[in-house]
Amino acid sequence: MKLPRDLSGHEFANLLRRYGYEVIRQSGSHLQLRSGILGTNHTVTEPAHKFLRTGTQNSILARVAQCLRMDRSELLKELFGR
Repeated sequence: MKLPRDLSGHEFANLLRRYGYEVIRQSGSHLQLRSGILGTNHTVTEPAHKFLRTGTQNSILARVAQCLRMDRSELLKELFGR
């Protein structure tokens, strides 16, 4: 499944809100998001760039999927509906 190439860091953070991720701080051009949805805190750092590269999106999605104990492809379907 292809990832969108025109997704910004803030838009990506908004997509992750449905899994309990909230922006806890911004340091320079990076956002830190935290989720405690499964009882343990999980923190992800992502760039707040205008366009996120697909490799960066893949890396973040892999870490989120691992934390949520779900398959990455299932997470992609839920986020992007493709």
